[in-house]
Amino acid sequence: MRANFKCNTCGVLLVHIGFLKLNGCFMLKTIKQHWLSNIKGDVLAAIVVALALIPEAIAFSIIAGVDPKVGLYASFAICVLISFTGARPGMISAATGAMALLMVVLVKEHGLQYLLAATLLTGVIQIVFGFLKLGNLMRFVSRSVVTGFVNALAILIFLAQLPELSGEYGSVTVYGLTALGLGIIYLFPYVTKAVPSPLVCIVVVTLVALYFGLDVRTVSDMGELPDSLPIFLWPEVPLNFETLMIIFPTSMALAVVGILESLMTATIVDDLTDTKSNKNKECVGQGIANIGSGLIGGMAGCAMIGQSIINVKSGGRTRLSALLAGVLLLVMVVFLDAWVGMIPMAALVAVMIMVSIGTFSWSSVKDLKKNPISSSIVMAATVIVVVATHNLAWGVLVGVILSAIFFANKVGQILYVGSELSSNEKHRTYKVVGQVFFSSAEQFVDSFDFKEAIESVQIDLSRAHFWDITAISSLDKVVIKFRREGTDVELLGLNEASATLVDKFAVHNQPDAIERLMGH
Repeated sequence: MRANFKCNTCGVLLVHIGFLKLNGCFMLKTIKQHWLSNIKGDVLAAIVVALALIPEAIAFSIIAGVDPKVGLYASFAICVLISFTGARPGMISAATGAMALLMVVLVKEHGLQYLLAATLLTGVIQIVFGFLKLGNLMRFVSRSVVTGFVNALAILIFLAQLPELSGEYGSVTVYGLTALGLGIIYLFPYVTKAVPSPLVCIVVVTLVALYFGLDVRTVSDMGELPDSLPIFLWPEVPLNFETLMIIFPTSMALAVVGILESLMTATIVDDLTDTKSNKNKECVGQGIANIGSGLIGGMAGCAMIGQSIINVKSGGRTRLSALLAGVLLLVMVVFLDAWVGMIPMAALVAVMIMVSIGTFSWSSVKDLKKNPISSSIVMAATVIVVVATHNLAWGVLVGVILSAIFFANKVGQILYVGSELSSNEKHRTYKVVGQVFFSSAEQFVDSFDFKEAIESVQIDLSRAHFWDITAISSLDKVVIKFRREGTDVELLGLNEASATLVDKFAVHNQPDAIERLMGH
Protein backbone atom coordinates (compact mmCIF):
# COMPACT_ATOMS: atom_id res chain seq x y z
CA MET A 1 0.00 0.00 0.00
CA ARG A 2 2.74 2.43 1.00
CA ALA A 3 4.70 1.70 -2.21
CA ASN A 4 1.64 2.35 -4.35
CA PHE A 5 0.92 5.58 -2.47
CA LYS A 6 4.50 6.77 -3.01
CA CYS A 7 4.35 5.90 -6.73
CA ASN A 8 1.08 7.75 -7.16
CA THR A 9 2.45 10.80 -5.31
CA CYS A 10 5.59 10.82 -7.46
CA GLY A 11 3.48 10.54 -10.59
CA VAL A 12 1.32 13.51 -9.59
CA LEU A 13 4.41 15.55 -8.74
CA LEU A 14 6.03 14.72 -12.08
CA VAL A 15 2.84 15.77 -13.93
CA HIS A 16 2.74 19.05 -12.00
CA ILE A 17 6.41 19.73 -12.66
CA GLY A 18 5.95 18.96 -16.37
CA PHE A 19 2.93 21.28 -16.52
CA LEU A 20 4.84 24.09 -14.81
CA LYS A 21 7.76 23.66 -17.23
CA LEU A 22 5.43 23.83 -20.25
CA ASN A 23 3.64 26.82 -18.80
CA GLY A 24 6.96 28.53 -18.06
CA CYS A 25 8.22 27.88 -21.59
CA PHE A 26 5.01 29.29 -23.04
CA MET A 27 5.28 32.44 -20.88
CA LEU A 28 8.91 32.97 -21.85
CA LYS A 29 8.04 32.54 -25.52
CA THR A 30 5.18 35.06 -25.19
CA ILE A 31 7.39 37.59 -23.38
CA LYS A 32 10.09 37.24 -26.02
CA GLN A 33 7.59 37.61 -28.86
CA HIS A 34 5.72 40.63 -27.48
CA TRP A 35 8.57 42.41 -25.64
CA LEU A 36 12.06 41.32 -26.65
CA SER A 37 11.90 40.29 -30.32
CA ASN A 38 12.82 43.74 -31.70
CA ILE A 39 14.81 45.52 -28.98
CA LYS A 40 16.95 47.80 -31.18
CA GLY A 41 14.07 48.93 -33.40
CA ASP A 42 11.80 49.51 -30.40
CA VAL A 43 14.38 51.56 -28.47
CA LEU A 44 15.20 53.86 -31.38
CA ALA A 45 11.55 54.27 -32.33
CA ALA A 46 10.63 55.04 -28.71
CA ILE A 47 13.15 57.90 -28.59
CA VAL A 48 11.61 59.50 -31.69
CA VAL A 49 8.06 59.01 -30.39
CA ALA A 50 8.89 60.44 -26.95
CA LEU A 51 10.48 63.56 -28.47
CA ALA A 52 7.50 64.07 -30.78
CA LEU A 53 5.00 63.53 -27.95
CA ILE A 54 6.33 66.34 -25.75
CA PRO A 55 5.22 69.41 -27.77
CA GLU A 56 1.95 67.69 -28.74
CA ALA A 57 1.08 66.87 -25.12
CA ILE A 58 1.80 70.48 -24.14
CA ALA A 59 -0.30 71.81 -27.03
CA PHE A 60 -3.24 69.52 -26.18
CA SER A 61 -3.08 70.65 -22.54
CA ILE A 62 -3.31 74.27 -23.67
CA ILE A 63 -6.33 73.40 -25.86
CA ALA A 64 -8.07 71.76 -22.88
CA GLY A 65 -7.26 74.76 -20.68
CA VAL A 66 -5.05 72.93 -18.16
CA ASP A 67 -1.41 73.02 -17.05
CA PRO A 68 1.05 71.38 -19.51
CA LYS A 69 1.98 68.74 -16.93
CA VAL A 70 -1.59 67.34 -17.12
CA GLY A 71 -1.06 66.34 -20.75
CA LEU A 72 2.52 65.19 -20.19
CA TYR A 73 1.62 63.01 -17.19
CA ALA A 74 -1.33 61.61 -19.16
CA SER A 75 0.88 60.70 -22.10
CA PHE A 76 3.35 58.98 -19.77
CA ALA A 77 0.70 56.99 -17.90
CA ILE A 78 -1.35 55.98 -20.94
CA CYS A 79 1.71 55.01 -22.98
CA VAL A 80 3.10 52.82 -20.19
CA LEU A 81 -0.17 51.19 -19.14
CA ILE A 82 -1.40 50.47 -22.66
CA SER A 83 1.84 48.59 -23.36
CA PHE A 84 0.64 46.02 -20.79
CA THR A 85 -3.16 46.18 -21.17
CA GLY A 86 -3.63 46.95 -24.88
CA ALA A 87 -4.17 44.47 -27.70
CA ARG A 88 -2.19 46.20 -30.46
CA PRO A 89 1.61 46.03 -30.04
CA GLY A 90 3.35 48.92 -31.75
CA MET A 91 0.41 51.32 -31.34
CA ILE A 92 1.02 54.51 -29.35
CA SER A 93 -1.66 55.96 -27.07
CA ALA A 94 -1.40 59.28 -25.24
CA ALA A 95 -3.15 62.64 -24.77
CA THR A 96 -4.74 63.69 -28.07
CA GLY A 97 -6.25 66.78 -29.67
CA ALA A 98 -9.57 65.08 -30.43
CA MET A 99 -10.03 64.31 -26.73
CA ALA A 100 -8.74 67.71 -25.56
CA LEU A 101 -11.42 69.53 -27.57
CA LEU A 102 -14.14 67.66 -25.68
CA MET A 103 -12.77 68.78 -22.30
CA VAL A 104 -12.81 72.55 -22.84
CA VAL A 105 -16.30 73.32 -21.52
CA LEU A 106 -15.98 71.05 -18.45
CA VAL A 107 -12.63 72.59 -17.46
CA LYS A 108 -13.88 76.14 -18.01
CA GLU A 109 -17.08 75.64 -15.98
CA HIS A 110 -15.95 73.24 -13.23
CA GLY A 111 -12.13 73.08 -13.16
CA LEU A 112 -9.39 70.47 -13.20
CA GLN A 113 -10.72 68.23 -10.41
CA TYR A 114 -13.92 67.52 -12.32
CA LEU A 115 -11.82 66.75 -15.42
CA LEU A 116 -9.86 64.15 -13.42
CA ALA A 117 -13.14 62.62 -12.22
CA ALA A 118 -14.42 62.59 -15.81
CA THR A 119 -11.21 60.84 -16.88
CA LEU A 120 -11.80 58.06 -14.35
CA LEU A 121 -15.42 57.63 -15.48
CA THR A 122 -14.25 57.60 -19.12
CA GLY A 123 -12.01 54.63 -18.31
CA VAL A 124 -14.84 52.77 -16.58
CA ILE A 125 -17.18 53.33 -19.55
CA GLN A 126 -14.53 52.07 -21.99
CA ILE A 127 -14.01 48.92 -19.91
CA VAL A 128 -17.78 48.34 -20.04
CA PHE A 129 -17.65 48.84 -23.84
CA GLY A 130 -14.99 46.13 -24.01
CA PHE A 131 -16.98 43.62 -21.94
CA LEU A 132 -20.06 44.37 -24.07
CA LYS A 133 -17.86 43.51 -27.10
CA LEU A 134 -18.60 46.82 -28.83
CA GLY A 135 -15.23 46.46 -30.54
CA ASN A 136 -16.97 44.00 -32.86
CA LEU A 137 -18.87 46.94 -34.35
CA MET A 138 -15.70 47.81 -36.27
CA ARG A 139 -16.75 45.27 -38.90
CA PHE A 140 -19.52 47.68 -39.91
CA VAL A 141 -16.96 50.38 -40.78
CA SER A 142 -16.25 50.11 -44.49
CA ARG A 143 -12.85 50.46 -46.14
CA SER A 144 -14.01 53.78 -47.65
CA VAL A 145 -14.68 55.17 -44.17
CA VAL A 146 -11.27 53.99 -42.90
CA THR A 147 -9.57 55.60 -45.93
CA GLY A 148 -11.49 58.84 -45.35
CA PHE A 149 -10.56 58.76 -41.67
CA VAL A 150 -6.87 58.30 -42.50
CA ASN A 151 -6.86 61.07 -45.11
CA ALA A 152 -8.69 63.47 -42.78
CA LEU A 153 -6.19 62.82 -39.98
CA ALA A 154 -3.31 63.39 -42.39
CA ILE A 155 -4.81 66.74 -43.35
CA LEU A 156 -5.39 67.70 -39.70
CA ILE A 157 -1.83 66.74 -38.76
CA PHE A 158 -0.51 68.94 -41.57
CA LEU A 159 -2.81 71.86 -40.67
CA ALA A 160 -1.64 71.62 -37.04
CA GLN A 161 1.91 72.40 -38.21
CA LEU A 162 0.97 75.59 -40.07
CA PRO A 163 1.00 77.87 -36.97
CA GLU A 164 4.69 77.00 -36.56
CA LEU A 165 5.36 78.00 -40.17
CA SER A 166 3.31 81.20 -40.35
CA GLY A 167 2.57 84.39 -38.46
CA GLU A 168 5.05 85.49 -35.84
CA TYR A 169 6.86 82.13 -35.84
CA GLY A 170 7.28 81.83 -39.60
CA SER A 171 10.62 83.00 -40.97
CA VAL A 172 13.19 82.11 -43.58
CA THR A 173 15.25 80.43 -40.84
CA VAL A 174 12.32 78.24 -39.76
CA TYR A 175 11.58 77.32 -43.37
CA GLY A 176 15.23 76.44 -43.91
CA LEU A 177 15.42 74.23 -40.80
CA THR A 178 12.16 72.50 -41.71
CA ALA A 179 13.42 71.87 -45.25
CA LEU A 180 16.71 70.55 -43.84
CA GLY A 181 14.77 68.23 -41.55
CA LEU A 182 12.61 66.91 -44.39
CA GLY A 183 15.70 66.40 -46.53
CA ILE A 184 17.35 64.32 -43.79
CA ILE A 185 14.16 62.29 -43.20
CA TYR A 186 13.78 61.30 -46.84
CA LEU A 187 17.45 61.08 -47.92
CA PHE A 188 19.18 59.56 -44.86
CA PRO A 189 17.63 56.08 -45.43
CA TYR A 190 19.68 55.90 -48.65
CA VAL A 191 22.81 56.14 -46.48
CA THR A 192 21.70 53.68 -43.78
CA LYS A 193 18.51 52.38 -42.23
CA ALA A 194 20.20 51.34 -39.00
CA VAL A 195 19.03 54.55 -37.29
CA PRO A 196 15.55 56.06 -37.86
CA SER A 197 15.85 59.14 -40.06
CA PRO A 198 13.36 61.18 -37.93
CA LEU A 199 15.72 60.76 -34.93
CA VAL A 200 18.68 61.90 -37.05
CA CYS A 201 16.57 64.85 -38.21
CA ILE A 202 15.86 65.99 -34.62
CA VAL A 203 19.51 65.66 -33.55
CA VAL A 204 21.02 67.38 -36.63
CA VAL A 205 18.53 70.26 -36.77
CA THR A 206 19.02 70.89 -33.03
CA LEU A 207 22.83 70.92 -33.41
CA VAL A 208 22.62 73.28 -36.39
CA ALA A 209 20.37 75.69 -34.47
CA LEU A 210 22.69 75.63 -31.44
CA TYR A 211 25.91 75.92 -33.44
CA PHE A 212 24.73 78.97 -35.39
CA GLY A 213 22.79 80.44 -32.47
CA LEU A 214 19.58 80.63 -34.49
CA ASP A 215 16.70 82.50 -32.89
CA VAL A 216 13.85 80.05 -33.48
CA ARG A 217 10.97 78.72 -31.41
CA THR A 218 11.92 75.71 -29.28
CA VAL A 219 10.13 73.09 -27.18
CA SER A 220 10.71 75.16 -24.01
CA ASP A 221 8.72 78.00 -25.61
CA MET A 222 5.65 75.74 -25.77
CA GLY A 223 5.19 75.74 -22.00
CA GLU A 224 6.86 74.97 -18.69
CA LEU A 225 7.96 71.36 -18.32
CA PRO A 226 7.24 69.62 -14.97
CA ASP A 227 10.11 69.34 -12.52
CA SER A 228 8.79 66.43 -10.44
CA LEU A 229 7.48 62.92 -10.87
CA PRO A 230 3.69 62.42 -10.85
CA ILE A 231 2.01 61.35 -7.57
CA PHE A 232 -1.26 59.59 -6.75
CA LEU A 233 -4.19 62.02 -6.87
CA TRP A 234 -7.83 61.27 -6.07
CA PRO A 235 -10.14 63.93 -7.58
CA GLU A 236 -11.40 66.34 -4.92
CA VAL A 237 -15.05 66.32 -5.93
CA PRO A 238 -18.22 65.38 -4.00
CA LEU A 239 -19.13 61.74 -4.57
CA ASN A 240 -22.81 62.29 -5.32
CA PHE A 241 -25.37 62.13 -8.11
CA GLU A 242 -24.93 65.82 -8.96
CA THR A 243 -21.23 65.28 -9.72
CA LEU A 244 -22.13 62.29 -11.90
CA MET A 245 -24.57 64.41 -13.90
CA ILE A 246 -21.86 67.04 -14.42
CA ILE A 247 -19.15 64.68 -15.65
CA PHE A 248 -21.20 61.95 -17.38
CA PRO A 249 -21.90 63.77 -20.72
CA THR A 250 -18.21 64.65 -21.11
CA SER A 251 -17.09 61.17 -20.05
CA MET A 252 -19.44 59.45 -22.50
CA ALA A 253 -18.25 61.68 -25.36
CA LEU A 254 -14.60 61.04 -24.40
CA ALA A 255 -15.20 57.29 -24.17
CA VAL A 256 -16.88 57.08 -27.58
CA VAL A 257 -14.36 59.28 -29.42
CA GLY A 258 -11.44 57.60 -27.65
CA ILE A 259 -12.58 54.09 -28.52
CA LEU A 260 -13.45 55.09 -32.08
CA GLU A 261 -10.06 56.68 -32.75
CA SER A 262 -8.22 53.84 -31.01
CA LEU A 263 -9.98 51.09 -32.95
CA MET A 264 -9.54 52.91 -36.26
CA THR A 265 -5.84 53.40 -35.50
CA ALA A 266 -5.53 49.74 -34.49
CA THR A 267 -7.04 48.76 -37.85
CA ILE A 268 -4.48 50.91 -39.67
CA VAL A 269 -1.55 49.47 -37.66
CA ASP A 270 -2.95 45.99 -38.36
CA ASP A 271 -2.63 46.77 -42.07
CA LEU A 272 0.84 48.30 -41.73
CA THR A 273 2.22 45.32 -39.82
CA ASP A 274 0.09 42.64 -41.51
CA THR A 275 -1.11 41.35 -38.13
CA LYS A 276 -4.44 41.24 -36.28
CA SER A 277 -5.54 42.65 -32.92
CA ASN A 278 -8.40 42.01 -30.50
CA LYS A 279 -10.58 45.14 -30.63
CA ASN A 280 -12.60 44.29 -27.50
CA LYS A 281 -9.43 43.77 -25.48
CA GLU A 282 -8.20 47.12 -26.80
CA CYS A 283 -11.35 48.80 -25.43
CA VAL A 284 -10.62 47.39 -21.96
CA GLY A 285 -6.94 48.33 -22.23
CA GLN A 286 -7.74 51.93 -23.16
CA GLY A 287 -10.12 52.12 -20.19
CA ILE A 288 -7.52 50.87 -17.71
CA ALA A 289 -4.94 53.31 -19.14
CA ASN A 290 -7.31 56.26 -18.74
CA ILE A 291 -8.11 55.32 -15.15
CA GLY A 292 -4.37 55.20 -14.47
CA SER A 293 -3.95 58.61 -16.09
CA GLY A 294 -6.72 60.16 -13.98
CA LEU A 295 -5.19 58.80 -10.78
CA ILE A 296 -1.89 60.68 -11.31
CA GLY A 297 -3.41 63.96 -12.44
CA GLY A 298 -3.57 63.29 -16.17
CA MET A 299 -6.33 63.81 -18.69
CA ALA A 300 -8.04 61.16 -20.84
CA GLY A 301 -6.34 60.04 -24.04
CA CYS A 302 -6.50 57.44 -26.77
CA ALA A 303 -4.48 55.99 -29.64
CA MET A 304 -2.59 58.47 -31.84
CA ILE A 305 -2.41 57.61 -35.51
CA GLY A 306 0.46 60.05 -36.15
CA GLN A 307 2.66 58.76 -33.35
CA SER A 308 1.73 55.16 -34.14
CA ILE A 309 2.88 55.62 -37.73
CA ILE A 310 6.10 57.30 -36.53
CA ASN A 311 6.66 54.30 -34.26
CA VAL A 312 6.02 51.68 -36.94
CA LYS A 313 8.01 53.48 -39.64
CA SER A 314 10.90 54.04 -37.22
CA GLY A 315 11.08 50.31 -36.52
CA GLY A 316 8.83 49.90 -33.45
CA ARG A 317 6.85 46.65 -33.46
CA THR A 318 6.37 45.28 -29.94
CA ARG A 319 4.92 46.41 -26.62
CA LEU A 320 8.40 47.50 -25.55
CA SER A 321 8.25 50.51 -27.90
CA ALA A 322 5.16 51.95 -26.18
CA LEU A 323 6.56 51.24 -22.69
CA LEU A 324 9.89 52.92 -23.47
CA ALA A 325 8.19 55.87 -25.19
CA GLY A 326 6.24 56.60 -22.01
CA VAL A 327 9.22 56.11 -19.69
CA LEU A 328 11.56 58.18 -21.87
CA LEU A 329 8.95 60.94 -22.13
CA LEU A 330 8.87 61.28 -18.34
CA VAL A 331 12.66 61.06 -18.02
CA MET A 332 13.14 63.71 -20.70
CA VAL A 333 10.68 66.27 -19.29
CA VAL A 334 11.65 65.81 -15.63
CA PHE A 335 15.39 65.12 -15.71
CA LEU A 336 16.56 66.27 -19.18
CA ASP A 337 14.25 69.27 -19.53
CA ALA A 338 17.11 71.67 -20.22
CA TRP A 339 18.30 69.59 -23.20
CA VAL A 340 14.85 68.75 -24.51
CA GLY A 341 13.84 72.40 -24.28
CA MET A 342 16.55 73.31 -26.84
CA ILE A 343 14.99 71.24 -29.65
CA PRO A 344 13.69 73.58 -32.37
CA MET A 345 10.01 73.18 -33.18
CA ALA A 346 11.06 73.18 -36.85
CA ALA A 347 12.64 69.74 -36.34
CA LEU A 348 9.43 68.30 -34.90
CA VAL A 349 7.36 70.05 -37.58
CA ALA A 350 9.45 68.26 -40.21
CA VAL A 351 8.76 64.92 -38.51
CA MET A 352 5.01 65.60 -38.38
CA ILE A 353 4.91 66.71 -42.02
CA MET A 354 6.58 63.39 -42.87
CA VAL A 355 3.86 61.65 -40.85
CA SER A 356 1.16 63.62 -42.68
CA ILE A 357 2.56 62.74 -46.10
CA GLY A 358 3.04 59.10 -45.15
CA THR A 359 -0.41 58.81 -43.57
CA PHE A 360 -2.40 60.20 -46.51
CA SER A 361 -3.60 57.50 -48.89
CA TRP A 362 -2.46 59.00 -52.19
CA SER A 363 -3.73 56.00 -54.12
CA SER A 364 -7.27 56.82 -52.95
CA VAL A 365 -7.15 60.07 -54.95
CA LYS A 366 -5.89 58.24 -58.02
CA ASP A 367 -8.60 55.60 -57.63
CA LEU A 368 -11.49 58.07 -57.35
CA LYS A 369 -12.38 57.49 -61.02
CA LYS A 370 -11.94 53.71 -60.83
CA ASN A 371 -13.83 53.09 -57.59
CA PRO A 372 -17.66 52.94 -57.46
CA ILE A 373 -19.08 56.44 -57.06
CA SER A 374 -20.73 55.45 -53.78
CA SER A 375 -17.34 54.50 -52.27
CA SER A 376 -15.80 57.79 -53.42
CA ILE A 377 -18.69 59.78 -51.93
CA VAL A 378 -18.35 57.99 -48.58
CA MET A 379 -14.59 58.61 -48.48
CA ALA A 380 -14.91 62.28 -49.46
CA ALA A 381 -17.78 62.92 -47.01
CA THR A 382 -15.78 61.40 -44.14
CA VAL A 383 -12.78 63.61 -44.95
CA ILE A 384 -14.87 66.79 -45.28
CA VAL A 385 -16.82 66.29 -42.04
CA VAL A 386 -13.73 65.39 -39.97
CA VAL A 387 -11.68 68.32 -41.29
CA ALA A 388 -14.60 70.77 -40.95
CA THR A 389 -15.59 69.76 -37.41
CA HIS A 390 -12.23 68.45 -36.10
CA ASN A 391 -14.41 65.69 -34.65
CA LEU A 392 -13.51 62.18 -35.73
CA ALA A 393 -16.71 60.70 -34.34
CA TRP A 394 -18.94 62.87 -36.54
CA GLY A 395 -16.93 62.09 -39.65
CA VAL A 396 -16.96 58.35 -39.07
CA LEU A 397 -20.67 58.43 -38.16
CA VAL A 398 -21.51 60.23 -41.42
CA GLY A 399 -19.36 57.77 -43.37
CA VAL A 400 -21.00 54.72 -41.75
CA ILE A 401 -24.52 56.11 -42.33
CA LEU A 402 -23.78 56.85 -45.99
CA SER A 403 -22.25 53.38 -46.42
CA ALA A 404 -25.40 51.83 -44.94
CA ILE A 405 -27.67 53.88 -47.22
CA PHE A 406 -25.71 52.99 -50.34
CA PHE A 407 -25.58 49.33 -49.33
CA ALA A 408 -29.32 49.19 -48.63
CA ASN A 409 -30.03 50.86 -51.98
CA LYS A 410 -27.74 48.43 -53.82
CA VAL A 411 -29.16 45.31 -52.16
CA GLY A 412 -32.69 46.63 -52.64
CA GLN A 413 -32.14 46.70 -56.39
CA ILE A 414 -31.25 43.00 -56.44
CA LEU A 415 -34.88 41.91 -56.50
CA TYR A 416 -36.54 40.05 -59.36
CA VAL A 417 -40.21 39.11 -59.66
CA GLY A 418 -41.08 36.97 -62.69
CA SER A 419 -44.41 35.38 -63.57
CA GLU A 420 -45.95 32.66 -65.75
CA LEU A 421 -49.60 32.35 -66.88
CA SER A 422 -51.20 28.90 -66.98
CA SER A 423 -52.41 27.41 -70.26
CA ASN A 424 -56.07 28.06 -69.37
CA GLU A 425 -55.22 31.70 -68.53
CA LYS A 426 -56.95 31.42 -65.13
CA HIS A 427 -53.90 31.02 -62.91
CA ARG A 428 -50.60 32.93 -62.64
CA THR A 429 -47.47 31.90 -60.74
CA TYR A 430 -45.12 34.65 -59.50
CA LYS A 431 -41.52 33.79 -58.58
CA VAL A 432 -39.72 36.19 -56.25
CA VAL A 433 -35.90 36.19 -56.11
CA GLY A 434 -33.92 38.47 -53.77
CA GLN A 435 -34.08 40.39 -50.51
CA VAL A 436 -37.28 42.15 -49.43
CA PHE A 437 -36.81 44.86 -46.79
CA PHE A 438 -37.56 48.56 -46.31
CA SER A 439 -35.53 49.60 -49.36
CA SER A 440 -37.05 47.10 -51.81
CA ALA A 441 -40.58 46.78 -50.34
CA GLU A 442 -42.14 49.29 -52.73
CA GLN A 443 -40.53 47.62 -55.76
CA PHE A 444 -41.86 44.27 -54.51
CA VAL A 445 -45.47 45.55 -54.39
CA ASP A 446 -45.19 47.27 -57.80
CA SER A 447 -44.11 43.98 -59.43
CA PHE A 448 -47.62 42.49 -59.28
CA ASP A 449 -50.58 43.09 -61.62
CA PHE A 450 -53.62 43.30 -59.35
CA LYS A 451 -56.11 44.15 -62.13
CA GLU A 452 -55.47 41.04 -64.23
CA ALA A 453 -58.67 38.95 -64.64
CA ILE A 454 -57.55 35.61 -63.19
CA GLU A 455 -58.98 33.24 -60.59
CA SER A 456 -55.92 32.45 -58.50
CA VAL A 457 -52.30 33.42 -57.87
CA GLN A 458 -49.39 31.45 -56.48
CA ILE A 459 -46.43 33.44 -55.12
CA ASP A 460 -43.26 31.32 -54.93
CA LEU A 461 -41.04 32.78 -52.20
CA SER A 462 -38.54 29.93 -51.96
CA ARG A 463 -35.71 32.13 -53.29
CA ALA A 464 -36.68 35.28 -51.37
CA HIS A 465 -36.03 36.48 -47.82
CA PHE A 466 -38.17 38.91 -45.79
CA TRP A 467 -36.06 40.91 -43.35
CA ASP A 468 -38.24 43.38 -41.47
CA ILE A 469 -41.80 44.50 -40.69
CA THR A 470 -41.76 46.80 -43.73
CA ALA A 471 -41.25 43.71 -45.90
CA ILE A 472 -44.04 41.85 -44.07
CA SER A 473 -46.31 44.86 -44.54
CA SER A 474 -45.60 44.84 -48.28
CA LEU A 475 -46.50 41.13 -48.43
CA ASP A 476 -49.76 41.94 -46.63
CA LYS A 477 -50.51 44.63 -49.24
CA VAL A 478 -49.95 42.20 -52.11
CA VAL A 479 -52.17 39.47 -50.63
CA ILE A 480 -54.96 41.84 -49.58
CA LYS A 481 -55.01 43.69 -52.94
CA PHE A 482 -55.35 40.40 -54.82
CA ARG A 483 -58.14 39.21 -52.52
CA ARG A 484 -59.92 42.54 -52.83
CA GLU A 485 -60.04 41.90 -56.59
CA GLY A 486 -61.52 38.43 -55.97
CA THR A 487 -58.31 36.51 -56.66
CA ASP A 488 -57.27 33.59 -54.46
CA VAL A 489 -53.68 33.83 -53.18
CA GLU A 490 -51.33 31.05 -52.10
CA LEU A 491 -47.87 31.66 -50.62
CA LEU A 492 -45.26 28.98 -51.26
CA GLY A 493 -41.72 28.25 -50.05
CA LEU A 494 -41.24 30.74 -47.21
CA ASN A 495 -37.98 29.97 -45.41
CA GLU A 496 -38.06 29.46 -41.65
CA ALA A 497 -36.83 32.93 -40.68
CA SER A 498 -39.26 34.68 -43.04
CA ALA A 499 -42.13 32.42 -41.95
CA THR A 500 -41.46 33.34 -38.31
CA LEU A 501 -41.79 37.05 -39.14
CA VAL A 502 -44.94 36.40 -41.17
CA ASP A 503 -46.55 34.41 -38.35
CA LYS A 504 -45.72 37.13 -35.85
CA PHE A 505 -46.49 40.34 -37.77
CA ALA A 506 -48.56 39.56 -40.89
CA VAL A 507 -52.26 40.51 -40.82
CA HIS A 508 -53.48 39.35 -44.26
CA ASN A 509 -55.18 36.24 -42.82
CA GLN A 510 -57.05 38.14 -40.11
CA PRO A 511 -60.73 39.18 -40.49
CA ASP A 512 -59.99 42.91 -40.14
CA ALA A 513 -56.90 42.71 -42.39
CA ILE A 514 -57.74 45.73 -44.56
CA GLU A 515 -58.50 47.98 -41.58
CA ARG A 516 -55.35 46.90 -39.73
CA LEU A 517 -53.18 47.37 -42.81
CA MET A 518 -54.48 50.90 -43.25
CA GLY A 519 -53.77 51.62 -39.59
CA HIS A 520 -57.44 51.91 -38.45
